[in-house]
Amino acid sequence: MSSVLYDVPGPKAIVRNRILGAATVVVVLALLGFVVWRFAITGQFSAQKWSVFTYSAIWEAFGLAALRTLAAFASAAVGAVVLGFVLAIARLSDHAWVRIPATAIVEVLRAIPVLVLMLFLYYGLPVIDIKLGSYLSVVIALVVYNGAVISEILRAGIESLPRGQKEAGYAIGLRKAGVMQLILLPQAIRAMLPVIIAQLVVTLKDTALGFIITYPELLYFAKTLGSNALYGSPLIPSAIVAGAIYIGLCLLLSWAAQTVEKRLRRSPRAVAPTAGAPTREGITDTSLIVAQRDAPDLKA
Repeated sequence: MSSVLYDVPGPKAIVRNRILGAATVVVVLALLGFVVWRFAITGQFSAQKWSVFTYSAIWEAFGLAALRTLAAFASAAVGAVVLGFVLAIARLSDHAWVRIPATAIVEVLRAIPVLVLMLFLYYGLPVIDIKLGSYLSVVIALVVYNGAVISEILRAGIESLPRGQKEAGYAIGLRKAGVMQLILLPQAIRAMLPVIIAQLVVTLKDTALGFIITYPELLYFAKTLGSNALYGSPLIPSAIVAGAIYIGLCLLLSWAAQTVEKRLRRSPRAVAPTAGAPTREGITDTSLIVAQRDAPDLKA
């Protein structure tokens, strides 16, 4: 069996790759062991450092902080997806007065770091008498940046579809809004769903930047608890616990995304429509035209 991208390794190459892989694993484990050893000899695993986690109030505070993280993420995820759809459709518009400004907006928003946006919204806008709370500053910054990124993901997904998909839609009498809504967007969303979910995972992790503008999310509470001298300044234990919660939230989001993706692939609607043939179960091209007439038009 041969590969198009590279030659199949021979016996010597296989042995060499296995040796390199084993050496890499050993090096990584050695580094982790060194870090754990340094934590141990500096007393980071002592009972005094971890005694704070025996109080139920601490875990309740961690739970509230995690809920604030999820609240910011949920609002930012919905807003980013909506903004991404709007910008993606605008960038694909045939009208230059819509397409050019949308392109400029996307490029500018993608170039600005999320932290800079948060600092501008929280500390910069009050100079002109516009005051936003830390929650709104975090959410708006995440929506603006991730919405621009998601718009590029959707645009790339739409443009990657075979040109015949669009032409087949026009051939059966659909207008551009109908082709976009009934043919291109459903396929692009299915194709780019893993990338969109990956970007949402990044959005979840970026909520941690809110601690810089005093938003009381998970990292902010972990930092506050870790700097509390009354409990022996358990900074490393607090970071470990907060990191474990972040990992759990990201794994839960990834699992939910994989479940949705599998269901979409098993759905009979995953079959791409073709001109002159029934589409979906019992739905004909005439039904598509009727659906287009009854559906709201896409302005762009």
